Amino acid sequence: MRDRPVQGILWMLASGLAFVAVNGAVRAAGNDLPSVQGAFLRFVFGIVLLLPMLPLLLRQRFSARIWRLFAVRGVFHALAVIGWFYAMVHIPIAEVTAINYLNPVLVTLGGALLFGERFTWRRAGAVAIALIGTLIVLRPGLRAIETGHLAQLFAACMFAGSYLSAKKLSGEVSAGVIVAMMSISVAILLAPPALMVWVTPSMGDLAFLAMSAVFATLAHYCMTRAFDCAPVTVTQPVVFLQLVWATMLGAIVFGEAVDVYVLLGGGLIIASIAYMAWRDAARARQART
Repeated sequence: MRDRPVQGILWMLASGLAFVAVNGAVRAAGNDLPSVQGAFLRFVFGIVLLLPMLPLLLRQRFSARIWRLFAVRGVFHALAVIGWFYAMVHIPIAEVTAINYLNPVLVTLGGALLFGERFTWRRAGAVAIALIGTLIVLRPGLRAIETGHLAQLFAACMFAGSYLSAKKLSGEVSAGVIVAMMSISVAILLAPPALMVWVTPSMGDLAFLAMSAVFATLAHYCMTRAFDCAPVTVTQPVVFLQLVWATMLGAIVFGEAVDVYVLLGGGLIIASIAYMAWRDAARARQART
């Protein structure tokens, strides 16, 4: 029962802090390693965390169609994490976080275009507000758009493709298996390019990448618990605090300047996501009635 809003908010707060910790760990390790190698090592550590699921995976018998969907999702996610790792090293953490908020918006657009999901004028308006928020973050014409910004925009699009693939799989495969197969497929796909640019990592780099895998797993667990405790309409606005914490982390730990436009633009994107979540919840209540 989703009737524990305070617990839901606390779980979402914990999830946001864990995601910011992932960003900080990747930023700390990424200065010394190529982006594709850092992404590869992060997913190798992720596989280690998923070893208890190995017996379950070995017992699975998937159809050729399911294997194709796993492969498609792996390609999308592998490209996404390469772009994200590159952006984490080349632009402020707060800007990476703000642009990353585009993922749910792009998933909404993809769901309408690919799966024929409902797309009303209200949703179109929310998407437009999110795009305005993105323009405020980037401010093209008022400042230089760096390769890190382009990499994160590319990553947001690829993450959306990954999530849409997972959505297609969700009706046929358990969530745990989907996550495990994603980690395995991404590590396999990233291995060849990572070996081509391999740099011997320091123990510090390995420690930070292991931390990123642990915090990412913790973040997704906390998010799942938040959704179990309260509706998305209650927990989604809390996501905005992740941008505040990312800004504080960048300023205090990495000496990055605080950009009020990034906070404003990120706030608009989150507002549009919260509105879409509220509309979905309202329609669900009407359907039940």
